[in-house]
Amino acid sequence: MPDAPSPAAVATPAAAAPDPGPAARSPFVRLTELLADLAPGKPALSLAVGEPRHAMPGFVGAVLAGHLDGFGRYPAGKGLPEFRRAASDWFARRYALARTPDPEREVLVLNGSREGLFFAALMARRLLSPHKRARMGERAPAVLLPNPFYAAYGAGAEAAGCESVDLPLPADGGWLPDLDALTPELLDRSVALYFASPANPQGTIAPRAYLERLVALCRAHEVMVFADECYSEIWLGDAPPTGILEVAGPDFAGVVAFNSLSKRSSLPGLRCGFCAGEARFIEAFADFRNVAAPQVPEPLQWVGIAALSDEAHVAESRDLYKAKFDVADQVLGGHFGYQRPDGGFFLWLNVAGLRTDEFSAGEEAARLLWRREGLRTVPGGYLCRSGVDGRNPGADYLRIALVQDLATTQEALPRLLAGLS
Repeated sequence: MPDAPSPAAVATPAAAAPDPGPAARSPFVRLTELLADLAPGKPALSLAVGEPRHAMPGFVGAVLAGHLDGFGRYPAGKGLPEFRRAASDWFARRYALARTPDPEREVLVLNGSREGLFFAALMARRLLSPHKRARMGERAPAVLLPNPFYAAYGAGAEAAGCESVDLPLPADGGWLPDLDALTPELLDRSVALYFASPANPQGTIAPRAYLERLVALCRAHEVMVFADECYSEIWLGDAPPTGILEVAGPDFAGVVAFNSLSKRSSLPGLRCGFCAGEARFIEAFADFRNVAAPQVPEPLQWVGIAALSDEAHVAESRDLYKAKFDVADQVLGGHFGYQRPDGGFFLWLNVAGLRTDEFSAGEEAARLLWRREGLRTVPGGYLCRSGVDGRNPGADYLRIALVQDLATTQEALPRLLAGLS
């Protein structure tokens, strides 16, 4: 099958979009419905959910056992002091920061990063200054999103009573939101911008200069920048990604970084994440979460402390991801517009040639792979929202999660190629 051409970049403000997309329904629920009338052609294998299947760090059991008494009391909403210190120290070791975040005022534990990312939009709207409110006037507050985007961003914007505005992500611009689309008029009515580096699903890592310009634009218009950095430790080149706090100066004004142990430490079931950034936001966020958000049990925080203090298991896991992308380079090179991403663990394949009258190209590809090969994958359109013109920028794409072990990946990728040929 000939390679599909790269599509033109499309993404438009979606206030009146006919398809609410991932903000409204789980892509995995939609996938189950899509495949409901089909039987898998071979033993089923999921490459759909971004759930790391690498071995857990060996210390998890012992740390839990040593702190079982913590299950007998309610945990503090802002987290154990020891956890906040461990997270603060990790930020200081991992990034070249102007200063170490204050664990008392600038760091919080989260029940996974998703919970924090969801609630952040509500807090951003609540903290609008009188000057910002005056500039907004009667216009509806907006939250700016990449498209594709993680569903929690859109859900948070909706819960906050804000209009979601999708920013253009040009493929020829490295799948980074087009900063030229951030007009003064748009920024003046925006309360927050969500951003991920490495991105989900394209794996793009934003250069430092790009992050500096992004923060400067948002600060000039009092727009909070929420950086989803949960893939920060899965980079496929030689250098780690720049973090948003590295370009935020000594006061981290207008910026919050979100991270978790799910991807970094292959502990998705631990539900332990953290955020750090502007003290004004973090302190108000802590008060809000004390009455509205799930707490993180103390034994799980102690596992998090151990994980944040150890880099050996992280490097081992990263090397395994690199080995799996080496396999992808060999099997998929020259097919479906495949390019090795900068980071993360997803393939983002252009399957435009499979489009039918009934299904988008991504949907048809997912159905073919399930029916022929028993491979479960996600149509790219399920991770995006259609614009006012009815076009979905992910409709011609398929997302594949390389989360299985190396041997399983070596088996699955030839099956994927065969199923789409």
